[in-house]
Amino acid sequence: MNKEQLLSHLRGADERSLGSHILDLARLAWDSNRPQVTDFYDPYERKVAESVLGGVPEVGALHQGGYKSAERARLIIYPQFYLLETIPSALRVLEAKGNFAFQKVSHRDYLGSILGTGLKRGKIGDILVLSEGCQVVVAAEVADYLLTHWNQVHQVPISVREIDEEQLAVEPERIKEIKATVASLRLDAVAAEGFGMSRTKMVREIKAERLKLNWKLVSNPAVSVAEGDVLSMRGRGRVVVSQVLGTTRKGRTSIVLHRYY
Repeated sequence: MNKEQLLSHLRGADERSLGSHILDLARLAWDSNRPQVTDFYDPYERKVAESVLGGVPEVGALHQGGYKSAERARLIIYPQFYLLETIPSALRVLEAKGNFAFQKVSHRDYLGSILGTGLKRGKIGDILVLSEGCQVVVAAEVADYLLTHWNQVHQVPISVREIDEEQLAVEPERIKEIKATVASLRLDAVAAEGFGMSRTKMVREIKAERLKLNWKLVSNPAVSVAEGDVLSMRGRGRVVVSQVLGTTRKGRTSIVLHRYY
């Protein structure tokens, strides 16, 4: 396994550090003939990890996030020819409930209360906010700790119990198809069409680093996008560049976008 060669396509210290860790787990999985599990990764981190694993034919990888469209998921790196049905779940799901009639709470509040117990972010997956509390996907190894130590959000007492993954209150995604033409495939132009706002306002959003391209924050409105790219904004869903169809008679580029709410 030529580590430097396998990491040569990565850029920046963070990507290379992540890639190096993934290769260490891949080697351990192969040498020990046992699957190895990562922390929860966001889609961008998974993309980096999978780009490295693509050059290691001795192992395979699957991800577990609790449900199909989970944003955060753990990678299971396993030796090739390993029986996948024997790999146990690396997740558990907890549900917290409390009387929040007089205390408005958000995703950030729930996450902050969990991290306040001393756990690291990498052990926490998606958090689904409910009217009376939340459901959270966590690393299996920390579930018992949270069941004992996670007992309030702000000053509101909560009761926490374990539930099955099938009980996750996942709402079906709504998809809107948007057909448009843009002067170019600049990020600001495409994102403005996808999220239904003016290009001027989108430029401000991008410069304020409120938009992610392929799950990575960007600040340059002039970055080019391509077919298959994913644009996302917290609270506004995500937009996938489904098709780039070509140039119109007026020299504009026709695109088809899919916006997920």
